[in-house]
Amino acid sequence: MDAASLSSDGYDADFLGVPVPWPSPASGAPIRELPYAHFSVNLDPLRGLASATGVNIDGDQLVDVGRGNDWHLDSRIPEHEQTGEAVYARNDLDRGHLVRRRDPVWGDGATASQANYDTFAFTNAAPQAAGFNQSKELWLGLEDHVLEYARTNHNRISVFTAPVLGNDDPVYRGVGIPQLFWKIAAWVTTIDGAVELRAAGFVLDQRPQLADVDLDEARAQALANGTPPPLGPFRTFQVPIVDIAELTGLTMDALSAADVLEPILAATDDRHEARWVELSSAESVRL
Repeated sequence: MDAASLSSDGYDADFLGVPVPWPSPASGAPIRELPYAHFSVNLDPLRGLASATGVNIDGDQLVDVGRGNDWHLDSRIPEHEQTGEAVYARNDLDRGHLVRRRDPVWGDGATASQANYDTFAFTNAAPQAAGFNQSKELWLGLEDHVLEYARTNHNRISVFTAPVLGNDDPVYRGVGIPQLFWKIAAWVTTIDGAVELRAAGFVLDQRPQLADVDLDEARAQALANGTPPPLGPFRTFQVPIVDIAELTGLTMDALSAADVLEPILAATDDRHEARWVELSSAESVRL
């Protein structure tokens, strides 16, 4: 099976019935636009990681497909533009799915199987500490929480996810290890007969114990000792989408205008400490 052999229409901006434009990069930024089955990846070829991913999720058509574990490079672009297996070998870094494996796995059997396979492209992965990827149910379950909320009006959501590609990211094996990850969920609701877009933004912070760690030295020492170096803990926040746009340099005007936090922000000051709401459970998400 090839990454583009079957359905590869990619992210659909009209999937929710109202336009939800892709978070667009600055003019002139080098980007590889890669469509897959029900999702797309904007790859930064200089970093070898996604600057944005977007997936359409139809909760009424989700299909159970065997997971598999066929991580692969995307043959449509040069290998040197992708962060492949070398950065994940013999350490405590996971190949963290950006578009969750099961989110685009819906529709007819062939398309669902293709979508499952496509999520294992290295272009859809980013280096994540093992504790983040395997045990942080709150971050991983945000799509489920928003999808369940959206069921009252609509059984579809669109989700954008990526690492924040910072200039100060610590470099390990030639790859900048992201310190922050962002996610935006979008859905529609009906108010007085009118369909309106709603969106919520989230940031996961894995900077604690990372900022002052030289990953090359830390990993060399850890491997010598037979133990992994510290890469956590991790905190998840609901944040204003305008702050995500500022962090990433991406244009997100439609999503920012639909932000469910906007009425709350009007009553607070501009300090991030007052604007970023740390989440302790899915029930603390403001929708």
